Amino acid sequence: MRKVSHILQRKGKNVISVEPGLPVINALQLMAEKNIGSVMVMEGSEYLGVMTERDYARKVILKGKSSTETFVKDIMTTGLPRITPDNSIETCMHIMSESNIRYLPVFVNDQVTGIISINDVVTETILSQKETIEQLQNYIQS
Repeated sequence: MRKVSHILQRKGKNVISVEPGLPVINALQLMAEKNIGSVMVMEGSEYLGVMTERDYARKVILKGKSSTETFVKDIMTTGLPRITPDNSIETCMHIMSESNIRYLPVFVNDQVTGIISINDVVTETILSQKETIEQLQNYIQS
């Protein structure tokens, strides 16, 4: 069974974060530079939440707010379910589907060690299925 640790091994544990008092425009620029759809919101080593492209679209653009005058803390998502590297991919799929979320922060001993996206979960599922198909083909051919 594939686990979150497999995703983190494949993509790395690099956590891109911003401070809560940063203007949204600066967080968006960082996200664009890194080609990512979310950033962790951290104060020092303390996890506060996640800011996503969805947060920006729904809480800034649609509300007619200014990206330069709105702060990350004003639009970030808080209260996301916490997962660990030992959680299964199936568990993550269930959590994301039930909660209608696209990102899950990964924790070890209350410390953020990564973040996974729905894309990461789908990719890992596809890789697992390919591996199973190859094993079955090898079995049939032997």
